[in-house]
Amino acid sequence: MALPPLHERQNWTVGFDILSIPFTVRIVIAILENVPIFAGLHTQALELLLEHTKEQDYPQGDVIVREGEKSNSMFVIASGSVKVCKDFGAPDEIVLATLGPKDFFGEMCIVDTLPRCATIQANEPSTIFGISSMAFYSLYKTMPSQHSVLVLNIARDLSRRLRNLDAIFAAHH
Repeated sequence: MALPPLHERQNWTVGFDILSIPFTVRIVIAILENVPIFAGLHTQALELLLEHTKEQDYPQGDVIVREGEKSNSMFVIASGSVKVCKDFGAPDEIVLATLGPKDFFGEMCIVDTLPRCATIQANEPSTIFGISSMAFYSLYKTMPSQHSVLVLNIARDLSRRLRNLDAIFAAHH
């Protein structure tokens, strides 16, 4: 089922909302356009992804995903910040990163089918967009060239993150 044109949906909301005013489709598209892995995607491709997107608010301290969980969604941070950690809650917990607006996480579950490799916890009240793997499959089926752009962007970002971890590891050894 095709969505009506964007100008007819400017006041539609995406997903659901708990704590704040829901984001409109136009605002969500503007956010996604500024997320590195969505760079170069056409508006129509972003709209298709939105069909499989949920907005959710997390209070400070809430766990968004847990290391070891199986999942098929990735997430984009609209507002707030999160910490990415290994061995969450253990005395030897390691914080790998702090992410903020327009950052994303969970993309590895889109690329492979392995369990989550880290726990993500809200550092402050945060609004997160969850994008199901079905969005990527739908993009692949209907706009294969746009899917290729997205996969290449994900690969570039994973490569960038791996290089950063290599540099950190080398500096400590």
